[in-house]
Amino acid sequence: MANKKKYHHGDLRDALLDAIRQLIERDGPDGFSIAEACRMAGVSTAAPYKHFKDRGDMLKGIVLLGMERLYQAMQHAADAHPAGDPLRIVGLGRSYIDFAKAEPGVFRMMFSLAKSGPEDDDLRAAGDAANTLVERIVAEHLGIDPDGEEAKLRAYALWCFVHGHCFLMLDGKLEPGLTVEEEDTLLYLVGRAMLPPREDAG
Repeated sequence: MANKKKYHHGDLRDALLDAIRQLIERDGPDGFSIAEACRMAGVSTAAPYKHFKDRGDMLKGIVLLGMERLYQAMQHAADAHPAGDPLRIVGLGRSYIDFAKAEPGVFRMMFSLAKSGPEDDDLRAAGDAANTLVERIVAEHLGIDPDGEEAKLRAYALWCFVHGHCFLMLDGKLEPGLTVEEEDTLLYLVGRAMLPPREDAG
């Protein structure tokens, strides 16, 4: 009989989600095997159902963790520069692109699952938090109300660009592709175009 690992409370769930995430990156959300994830985590095939209702619940867990990692990366990138600094906007976009490159399977699934389950409170809250973060950074950059229409529209315009770029990149539509330096230059130009410098800057 194969040896099974012993986990503290909560560790088993995290171990299973990490195994599933690795398999999603390799095989896609429809191609991974729960049994293989259990083998990777060193647990029985019955173990997942102590923490998840079904396969869909496991995928939701992966997506929520992915959205949290992306949020934290975006927040960290924004915190590295003061409001009004164009490099803050570049860093925000860079964190988004880097996540898509590092976890393309999870990145795709984050949006496909959110689209299919718009009434899920957890997914909606995670998405709203990311939107609010971008709107706040845009508002701070421009010195305007983060709840106003201008901040929301400019934040949406930035997201459309970076999000679209990520999917064009992942779908192989940008052959031979852009270097990191070229992407940063592009992010700087787009940021300057969509978010003109504050009148009190400099």
